[in-house]
Amino acid sequence: MQHEHGEPQLPIAVVAGIEVNGLGVLRSFAKVGIRTIALDTDLSTPTSGTRFGKKVEVPALSGEAFVDALLRVAATLDQKPVLILTQEDSVETVSAARDQLSGAYHFSMPSQDTMQLLMNKSTFQRCAESLKCPIPRSVRLSGELAAGSISELQFPCVIKPVIKSVKYSAKFSKASKVASAREAADLWLRMRDVVDEVIMQEWIEGDDSDVYFCLQYRGLLGTTPVSFVGRKICQWPLQVGGTASCTPAPDVSDELVVLTNCFFEAVGFVGLGSMEYKRDKRDNKFYMVEPTVGRTDYQEEVATLNGVNIPYAAYCGELGRPFPAAESIDPPMAWRDSVSYRKARSAGAPDPMLEICPNAKIIDAHFRFDDPLPSVLQKLEPVNRRFKRLIGRA
Repeated sequence: MQHEHGEPQLPIAVVAGIEVNGLGVLRSFAKVGIRTIALDTDLSTPTSGTRFGKKVEVPALSGEAFVDALLRVAATLDQKPVLILTQEDSVETVSAARDQLSGAYHFSMPSQDTMQLLMNKSTFQRCAESLKCPIPRSVRLSGELAAGSISELQFPCVIKPVIKSVKYSAKFSKASKVASAREAADLWLRMRDVVDEVIMQEWIEGDDSDVYFCLQYRGLLGTTPVSFVGRKICQWPLQVGGTASCTPAPDVSDELVVLTNCFFEAVGFVGLGSMEYKRDKRDNKFYMVEPTVGRTDYQEEVATLNGVNIPYAAYCGELGRPFPAAESIDPPMAWRDSVSYRKARSAGAPDPMLEICPNAKIIDAHFRFDDPLPSVLQKLEPVNRRFKRLIGRA
């Protein structure tokens, strides 16, 4: 297929998931003129209202139905597309089905064993410890609780599932802070009804604004990764949640890129990924929290807004094209998910944006002048919910 002027048309990027994460990816591709197909199970969500990308409803974003949907979409295209994932369940499925999908899509992942190691918090912890990476001490909790294992750690601690689980997420937050061994034991007694194992890790002392991240696309071994380092300003839920707002963090970029490269190189990781860190107020050192592998991060668009278009870098890398050069952006762009940000502020979260990045321009994750509908639909969502409840009662 060719453009009107005879130039060959580039392959399409297929983006799986159109939540806030996927919305940022679609806008990142639109910025550089790459055609996209966006897959999701529900095209009535506010983020699906974006004018970017051809929308295709699929029955699932994981499991066999997702694999079948991917193959059907690829079969309609005259060029092998690039696959970009935005959700962890999708990553697990694609990694396991890579033999079926690699002929239909361009995508990079390390071996299945490496992916499983990195997606499991317990095996990631052991791997990081073996590589002498900076990471808090932890213990695994499973079965009948051994009080001795809990007493090995210094409280407070944080308890997290070793892998994501729908049953777990329905009853518990993604991480729970506990102040004592008794509180940890009581919480585990409730958790073990829905999961077989959790990891308990010593708490890294600091505020939500002490959490940092290094977003990357890692091409073939030997090539220089494309990296962007940012800093969270607010999280929701407080202390243990996802990104509600964030900024670039150029002052610590070199340090965190080196730490991230050392770990990912040691395990042979390639493709889209990131590492989260927290700076401990007690010693001012960075400690690893957890990696994200095989997909874009929730706040991935903050990198594009600040001149480092990682989804496009991944697209170029998969097609063997040179990586795009980073742009210099001034003033720096801060990214904010207004929904999570309002919840965090209502719960008493401070907003040190003016102290940390006083000249930042704040960009809303939903609203853009050239793509306003996601923001409009998001603001109308409470009205729609009330309307549906009234119809249900009637």
